Amino acid sequence: MFHRSLFLLFFLPIGFVTLAQKPPTTSFQVVPLGVKGGIDESNLSAYLLAPQGTNDFICLDAGTIHAGIEKAVQNQTFKVGSETVLKDYIKAYLISHAHLDHLSGLIINSTEDAKKPIYGMSACIDVLKNNYFNWKSWPNLANEGDAPALSKYRYTVLAPNTETPIESTGMSVRMFPLSHGMAYQSAAFLIKNGPNYMLYLGDTGPDLIEKSRNLSQLWQAIQPLILSKSLKAIFIEVSYPNEQPDNQLYGHLTPNWLMHELTALGKLTGANALSGFPLVITHIKPAGSNEATIKKQLQEANALNVKLIFPEQGKPLSF
Repeated sequence: MFHRSLFLLFFLPIGFVTLAQKPPTTSFQVVPLGVKGGIDESNLSAYLLAPQGTNDFICLDAGTIHAGIEKAVQNQTFKVGSETVLKDYIKAYLISHAHLDHLSGLIINSTEDAKKPIYGMSACIDVLKNNYFNWKSWPNLANEGDAPALSKYRYTVLAPNTETPIESTGMSVRMFPLSHGMAYQSAAFLIKNGPNYMLYLGDTGPDLIEKSRNLSQLWQAIQPLILSKSLKAIFIEVSYPNEQPDNQLYGHLTPNWLMHELTALGKLTGANALSGFPLVITHIKPAGSNEATIKKQLQEANALNVKLIFPEQGKPLSF
C-alpha cells in the first residue's frame, strides 16, 4: 500500500522552505522583497503574498524585485533560483501607485520576466502606459500604449470596491482608493483567499490632514472582517517619526497619526477586537535614526495593544 507519508513527500509543493516543515496552519505566506520607504534602492516596497502551501505569489508593489529575491534565496526562504521565483512564482503585480519607489523593480526586471498581468487603479495604469512603458523611458512590454506593444504584461484596471479575480492564484482583490498628498491617489488592496483576507495599503496620509474620508471608508469595509477574524493582518505605512511637521507629511503617516487612525477603526470594531491583531509596519524612511525612533514611538503609543510587526527583507511571514 502506498503510505500516506510517502504521498505527502512526493506531492506537496516544493520551493518555499516552510512547506517541507509542517502542514500549513495559516492562510497566507508573505515574503518581503523590500520594506523601506526611500534612499536604499535595493530595499524598496515590495511584498510577495501567496496562499499558504503554494507558490502562487502576487507582488504587492514592486520597488525592489531582484535584490529582494536574491536575499530571500540566500536566507533559504526559497530553495530555487531567483530566475524561477521571478518568472514562475510571481503570477501578477498589484501596484498601489506609480511612484518609482513602488514600481522601479518591476520596470528594471521586466525584460527578464515572464508573461503576467499588472493590476492597478486607472491613474496608475495610465502612468505606466504613458510615462514608463512607452519606448522612451523603457520598451513597451505591455499590451497597450505606444506601438509596438509587446504584450508581455497585460494591464487590468481595478474599479473601486469591486472584487476581481487574480489570474493563476485562486485569490481575488478589492481595491480602495487612498489619498497620498491630497492631489494624488494611492490604493489599498484587500486580498481574499477562500474565507480569509489580507489588507495591504500603499502610501497614505491621515484623513484629517488629507481632507479625505478614504481611510474612514476603508475601516468601515473591513470592520466585519475583523470581528469575524477573517482578516489576518494589515500592512500599513509609517514613513516619518512624530517630529515631522504635519505640513511636511507629503501624504504619509507618523506613529501618532497611525494610532489616531487605528483609534477610529477601534471605535467601529471595539478596542478589544484589535488587541493582538497583526499590524505590519511598512515604508519607514531610513534616513538618520528614523527607524529606531519610529519603532520606539509606535511601541510607546500602542494603547490598543496591536501586534506590531517590522518586516525584514527576504524573511518570510505567515498569517
